[in-house]
Amino acid sequence: MSELLKEDVKRQVRDVFVGLPHPVQILFFGSQSNCDYCNDTRQLLEEVVALSPSLGLTVLDLEADSAAAKFYRVDKAPVFVVAAKDGDTLTDTGIQYAGIPSGHEFTTLIQDIVLVASRDSGLKETTREYLKALQTPIHLQVFVTPTCPYCPRAVVLAHRMALENPGMIRAEGVESMEFQDVANQFNVSGVPQTTINSGAGTVVGAVPEANLLAEIQRVIA
Repeated sequence: MSELLKEDVKRQVRDVFVGLPHPVQILFFGSQSNCDYCNDTRQLLEEVVALSPSLGLTVLDLEADSAAAKFYRVDKAPVFVVAAKDGDTLTDTGIQYAGIPSGHEFTTLIQDIVLVASRDSGLKETTREYLKALQTPIHLQVFVTPTCPYCPRAVVLAHRMALENPGMIRAEGVESMEFQDVANQFNVSGVPQTTINSGAGTVVGAVPEANLLAEIQRVIA
């Protein structure tokens, strides 16, 4: 089986991972049925995790490990969850990605790992305070394609927000070509598109932090 990552890419990623402050565990959910990209996604994650001793990978099955899927709110495959690891304890960060993170989305995977390893969202203080105080569940689905250069910024912004309050916020990157049925459900005609709470709110484009926050506030209101 040939490797997916070229040596120069591995070298660049290793440099990014030097000195990760905290361990990160990636939980991969595959499926035995109707999952064209499960094997490639798993292989890609295995190759990335091998680039740092601070990273680990847990391989799960959507059906066989249904309790874990329910706990992490995973309802499709392939999906990976980027969890914080402290000793033997894993903490759900609310950060998920559905599909294979190829093309420009490979940078989303790398940024997510660095984000969770830092345990710091990097958001403005007013944004953090609002998100931490949320009492209404928020589901952010950011629809992307591998060829979209602006999509990683939109996905990572949603993931930063989830990190502030993972109990209330689940942020999910969704590869719209792999999950066309989901994209069609929310009339995705251009990417990135961020859908909030199953269509209660929508943001199109890689918008600034304040714009996404304003739409979340509108949905809650």
